[in-house]
Amino acid sequence: MEKTMVNTVTGTVPSNELGTTLMHEHIVYGYPGWEGDLTIAPFDRAAIVNDGVAVLEQLKILGVKTYVDATALDGGRFPEIYKEISEKTGINIICSTGYYYEGEGATAYWKFRSSLGDVSEELYELLMTEITIGIQKTGVKAGVLKVGSSKGVITGYEEMMFRAVARAQKETGVPIITHTQEGTMGPEQARLLISEGVNPAKIQIGHMSDSLDMAYQLETLEQGVYVSWDRMGLQGLVGCPMDEQRYPVIIDLIKKGFADKLMLSHDYIIHWLGRPLNIPENALPLIANWHPTHLFNNIIPALKEGGVTDEQIQTIIHKNPQRLFSARA
Repeated sequence: MEKTMVNTVTGTVPSNELGTTLMHEHIVYGYPGWEGDLTIAPFDRAAIVNDGVAVLEQLKILGVKTYVDATALDGGRFPEIYKEISEKTGINIICSTGYYYEGEGATAYWKFRSSLGDVSEELYELLMTEITIGIQKTGVKAGVLKVGSSKGVITGYEEMMFRAVARAQKETGVPIITHTQEGTMGPEQARLLISEGVNPAKIQIGHMSDSLDMAYQLETLEQGVYVSWDRMGLQGLVGCPMDEQRYPVIIDLIKKGFADKLMLSHDYIIHWLGRPLNIPENALPLIANWHPTHLFNNIIPALKEGGVTDEQIQTIIHKNPQRLFSARA
């Protein structure tokens, strides 16, 4: 397998040393506007670091070597904090650049600028700078490109972002990871990126675990991209099915020969920015397993019970991430 150098928050590592990798997680997350609540909910760097170290130390014991933080730059991204956590734990952390989908992203700035003229060069400059020079003054370089689309549509704003991400991907070789909303637009995302010249082997379509529709899964996979079942443990909320419903579909995909195109992760958020979440008590059982250790404690045993082999599991959690990063642009 070809070796490529991968940007992590502490420097570059060879792709063949990434090891077991969680391809879509979050150390810290805040919806745009969280900064306005700082008077009531002050930013607590020490708590974020402590929380992040605690979770990654658990993952380290379970054999995880690399953690992809999928936070777009409008979701409360803090590369310097990721670097501190990585240095304390020895886990590779890969940081993202790019923007979230229109409905929940910080859209006003680029929508305003684009109303005055074409901003494609500005977006390209931003993405390229964060990948090749660094994010702000941190010296941390982004290792993945993040982009997302809305439920049932790729809006004009989002299409602008997809095209910018595609251009930066072709220039740098950095993989693309996506957000899909409630199990929609996976095939359309793949086709749009491929039409812009992106190698399908450099694309991971996200949140495929939000759909149990086999036709949808196969139509996305037919594009040659990776599909990421990356909301495992998040059930019955934001359009997510129950894990018990997901397992038979994953197992069927593996039996159909797609183990080499699957990823598994959780989209878990270790620390929320702003005030603590007031999760209704009746919803707590639904997210009892929403944690990055869920893969090892529950998902892998369930897959093995369904006939999935250790070799296939290693392909999904170890070899596929390595292939995504090492494939040619």
